[in-house]
Amino acid sequence: MVIALALLAALANALATVLERLGLEQAGTSGSSTRAMMAGALRRPIWYAGLALTTASFLLQALALAGGNLSTVQPIMVTEIVFLLAVLSVGFHFHLGWREWAGAGGTAVGLGGFLALSSSSGGGSSPSRQDWWLLLIASGGAIVLASSAGRRGPRAWRAACTGVAAAIAFALTAACIKAVAEQWGRGPGFVFTHFEAYGVAGAGLLGLVLSQHALNAGPVAASQSALLIVNPLSSIVMGIWLFDDHLQHGGARTALEVLALGVMVLGLFILSTSPLIDQSEAHERLSAPEHALGHAAAGGGA
Repeated sequence: MVIALALLAALANALATVLERLGLEQAGTSGSSTRAMMAGALRRPIWYAGLALTTASFLLQALALAGGNLSTVQPIMVTEIVFLLAVLSVGFHFHLGWREWAGAGGTAVGLGGFLALSSSSGGGSSPSRQDWWLLLIASGGAIVLASSAGRRGPRAWRAACTGVAAAIAFALTAACIKAVAEQWGRGPGFVFTHFEAYGVAGAGLLGLVLSQHALNAGPVAASQSALLIVNPLSSIVMGIWLFDDHLQHGGARTALEVLALGVMVLGLFILSTSPLIDQSEAHERLSAPEHALGHAAAGGGA
């Protein structure tokens, strides 16, 4: 059930990405201000559909985290990129080449192998205040270090370093979401007297800002690779640290788990170099007037 909820959350996020982009592309023209573009998007039903799917994805992820482990749910969430390619292929007839097929296959095989081998259990412990403070200090230090490293050097290096910082912030957001989901049974009064609820907003906003900086800093492949690879790895560490997630390990099993994670990481890296993820081609085709769904979106706000 937890795996199904996480997969549905990833699918909803992928669909939301496409629908929100359609709403924005059809609402604005080249050179439009951000305010004008958003004003146009707010008149497009398709943009609201994307927003609704984003909300649904958040709720599905929270439900998955409430019933499952951080070290299980967050690695599954990376399948969003696989679903995104599937949507672009099936719904928009984009051609998938060897890079997309190899990347999707590697991601699926590596992720499935890791989940089967690790058989993650536990994860129901309530973190102590000391554990939270130590994690916040360690995560904050890593974010500052990665962000500082991303201020100089080649563009690809800057994008990757800033992407690493964003990935850690998003992993911290997921940890806070899990804590809030487990606290929710005690009522909103209990939830909002604990810092984790505000941590969701704070870490999430920080991750969003850093991810935008990463996209602007250099090649999309560099920032996306860092985001996709570091986020699940950070989440596994946080799950073990905070919630006592227990991964089966020992001997050959540990070696195979590392190998499975390596295959998943390689698959994600290959996918992140896809021209479709770069979105230069995707932007042009999604906003083209002759495209069926794009045309429907254009007429929807009239």
